Amino acid sequence: MSFIAVTQMLLQGFGTTFLIFLITLICAAPLGLVVAFGSMSRFGPLRWLTRTFVWMIRGTPLMLQVIVIFYGPGLIFGWSSQPRLTAVLIAFVINYAAYFSEIYRSGILGVPRGQYEAGQVLGMTKSQIFFKIIIIQVIKRIVPPMSNEIITLVKDTSLARIISVMEIIMQAESIVHTKGLIWPLFYTGAFYLIFCGILTLLFGYIERRLSYFRV
Repeated sequence: MSFIAVTQMLLQGFGTTFLIFLITLICAAPLGLVVAFGSMSRFGPLRWLTRTFVWMIRGTPLMLQVIVIFYGPGLIFGWSSQPRLTAVLIAFVINYAAYFSEIYRSGILGVPRGQYEAGQVLGMTKSQIFFKIIIIQVIKRIVPPMSNEIITLVKDTSLARIISVMEIIMQAESIVHTKGLIWPLFYTGAFYLIFCGILTLLFGYIERRLSYFRV
């Protein structure tokens, strides 16, 4: 099997990998903010429920969550099975929303209380204080941990193979089994390294752009 043929097959698998990454990031990032606000709510039952949810998601393996979401509805409720990719996306969005929420929460709580008080002295509303004073400081604080979590997401996409979603690792395994070639499996590492390298450069650029604001 030629190098070009292997590359084409791996690119097909990487397309699925990138799709899982992109949809998870687009959906989990705003959902995580909602969860963060819930975990900081003054309404006790909502705060308890949200924090329990985050504790359960962060305390169990993502692989287990993928399996439960794919097989659970059919085995527990007798529902027809959902598409494999859909189950993966649901599990990934829920999982990463929980992790992102803790990053958001730490960033918001890390802003000194005096910043809020200064905004109140100036006669600003709570929403004005948050969006004009607090948010830029939160972004500055959360960029490093968010970049780590997003790069971890790139590698976690390989867990989709547990329910036979044809991402890049599973595509490489199919070549290994059918053609008896081992090098395509190592070749997948180049795709991950290049993609993670691009993300690293991107987040480094963002951090430099925010470097004028010291916290």
